[in-house]
Amino acid sequence: MNFWLGCAIWAYKDWVGELFPLGSRPADFLPLYSRRFTAVEGNTTFYSVPDAATVSRWASQTPPGFQFWPKLPRQITHQGPLVPQIPQLLSFVARMQGLGDRLGGLFAQLPPSYSPAEFADLEAFLRACPANVRLAVELRHLGWFEPEQAERVNALLANFGMGRVLLDSRPIYDCPDDPQLTSERRKPRLPLQPVITADFGVVRYISHPELAYNQTYLEGWAEQVQQWLAQNRQVYFFVHCPVEQHSPQIARQFQQLLENAAPELVPPLPWNLIEASQPTATQLDLF
Repeated sequence: MNFWLGCAIWAYKDWVGELFPLGSRPADFLPLYSRRFTAVEGNTTFYSVPDAATVSRWASQTPPGFQFWPKLPRQITHQGPLVPQIPQLLSFVARMQGLGDRLGGLFAQLPPSYSPAEFADLEAFLRACPANVRLAVELRHLGWFEPEQAERVNALLANFGMGRVLLDSRPIYDCPDDPQLTSERRKPRLPLQPVITADFGVVRYISHPELAYNQTYLEGWAEQVQQWLAQNRQVYFFVHCPVEQHSPQIARQFQQLLENAAPELVPPLPWNLIEASQPTATQLDLF
């Protein structure tokens, strides 16, 4: 399995009745989510590091093959230089080992203030990261996207076998405005440079709440992901939305585009398999 698909979160009450069965309780959300999608971002760890028991419970509530991508805590990534935070990095890595084989990797989201002037700091930080842990870095300062700096940092990441998170915020800037997009536009408007620096890639797709406005972007991503999968790269694709209620259906649409293009490269979406196995109302009437 080289392709994983999911959302930014697993607990959202307005998914009850669509993604989750009616009557689902918050305590059921992770087990239900993990049997419908194959991966999830761990945005919750950006704000608070869970205790060991919680991490162990996350692992036990999810099926084999499911993958978490926890975000490094903001105390590590948003307090200035990274090198002084290396002890916290190692502590966080140790805590996340409790996920066992459910740990897909970790990702570091660096603030817009973290510029190429910090290259040596970034290099030392990456060097300190344990070699057995996948790490993907999301860079938000525009300087990292200038050709010379992009080539330099991509080479650095490739040297350590680490990924560069690809943030695609085009839909919320290019498409018609909507009041719901206001908060999401705090995410940076960055050039899209679809380059994989390791044997895996991480895409964070910031979708428009209206499914139709995403079609062109998703078609482009389906073509790109298909190429990476054909090269035997592993791809993690996460769908965000200003109105999270719509994220599952937008992710599902992307799955369908991939299946239409290259069904032999993409595993079935568990959510679709669950629905296909459920009897329809007409079938129930027969009994």
